[in-house]
Amino acid sequence: MTAGTTPGSLAGRHALVTGGGQGIGAAVARVLAAEGARVTLLGRRLAPLQEIAAADPERFHAVAADVAEAAQVERAFAEARERFGPVAILVNNAGQAQSAPFLRTSAELWQRMLAVNLTGTLLCSQAALPDMFTAGWGRIVNVASTAGLAGYAYVSAYCAAKHGVVGLTRALALEVAKTGVTVNAVCPGYTETGLLHQSIGNVVAKTGRSEAEARAQFAAANPQGRLVQPEEVADSVRWLCGAGAASITGQAIAVCGGEIMR
Repeated sequence: MTAGTTPGSLAGRHALVTGGGQGIGAAVARVLAAEGARVTLLGRRLAPLQEIAAADPERFHAVAADVAEAAQVERAFAEARERFGPVAILVNNAGQAQSAPFLRTSAELWQRMLAVNLTGTLLCSQAALPDMFTAGWGRIVNVASTAGLAGYAYVSAYCAAKHGVVGLTRALALEVAKTGVTVNAVCPGYTETGLLHQSIGNVVAKTGRSEAEARAQFAAANPQGRLVQPEEVADSVRWLCGAGAASITGQAIAVCGGEIMR
């Protein structure tokens, strides 16, 4: 059990997790539910959200929305409140990564990376904060990336967006510091998710390397020589949502086996 949490420590709390249908988002949803929270799973595709929710309809609720669209976010939060009440915990996990050399990074790709990764974080946080202010308690955890703390070649738009998420985290944390709301980011390194599997496939297609060789390339970025598991990221989120992390705000916590140290 993580320090600062006990079973049921989030009982009565309503947590909303964006990008909750797979990977890190699904792991976060499950671990928060295990702590007693009622969890709204939000994502663009309803089917994977419903598959998770079907396992425990009393604990999970699925709602479809594009986090980059303000009207959809407003509607989704209204539906979530109708099901589980005011939002106490928001995990901004929805994200997308696309690579391209800088000179072939189109304005459309740039805007898409900013919209999903950064604007979505803005819109969902604005939607959740009034509930938190009313309660005098809240947790916002933004799933950024080590790309929000360092630079990586061929993903300039993604890096810029995730750096923006870290900057937003720090600014908002200061703005709400006296309200009982904390705002933090977790910054995973290469993590065993569908997004990484897609990246491995791209390397195989472009370079002719085997899948094992491509996988080893990503794992080599981690000093521990392995890929981060979604449950490890989720455990960091769980701690940040607990009472023991009440003094932790404005932080960007790297979950990457020592790849980033600062």
